Amino acid sequence: MFRRIFILLILSASSLNANAQINQDKLGAWYMYFFATAFKDTEWGFQGDVQLRNWNLAGDLEQLLIRGGLTYKPKDANIKFTLGYGDVTTGAFGEDNNTTRESRIYQEALFPIKIGSRFHMNHRIRYEQRFVEEQDLRTRYRYNLFLTVGLTAKELKKNTLYLSLYNEIFINGQRNIGDGNTVEIFDRNRFYAALGYLITDKLKIQCGLMNQTTNGWKKNQLQFSVHQKF
Repeated sequence: MFRRIFILLILSASSLNANAQINQDKLGAWYMYFFATAFKDTEWGFQGDVQLRNWNLAGDLEQLLIRGGLTYKPKDANIKFTLGYGDVTTGAFGEDNNTTRESRIYQEALFPIKIGSRFHMNHRIRYEQRFVEEQDLRTRYRYNLFLTVGLTAKELKKNTLYLSLYNEIFINGQRNIGDGNTVEIFDRNRFYAALGYLITDKLKIQCGLMNQTTNGWKKNQLQFSVHQKF
């Protein structure tokens, strides 16, 4: 009995030390490029993104994510479906240069709702199958609520300055990830606020701040992104 309690205390202390290694006061940064295209005269298209995520403003790799997916938008329904794949390299905080690789398959549905003449909302539901190095197959559910508000014009068109907000919650599909290791059902939450500008009707930039909360740490991260349609 006392031996089990002692082991649990040691494991708890180790977990706290691992979490403490992440400096929650240091501002991180994500640099992102998103693109999308529709195949001519069809309901099909392709979209993807490349994201470089750092624990600091530059140099300390948090993640490198490369993702792309085939999209389908039915003619008579205001919704878009995506089947995609992502390659993810995750780095450790600080001077540790070890990385973990992950292959990810995902399915998502995105449907917009407009409220009045100025408020543009999007709901995104995503289901992921995650093949993480040295772990069993993992699944995860994600729900993201986006809100975009035109500031200098009601419609989101060329030369419009706008406000962008979103909140996304991540829920793990199972706790057991192999070799006796477990995770919590709640994975993380991301809240984001930014200003954006439409350079053209098909090209926009955004700069904002995201607060990410996990079971082990909470951190603010600067985000700069470019969004392009072809």
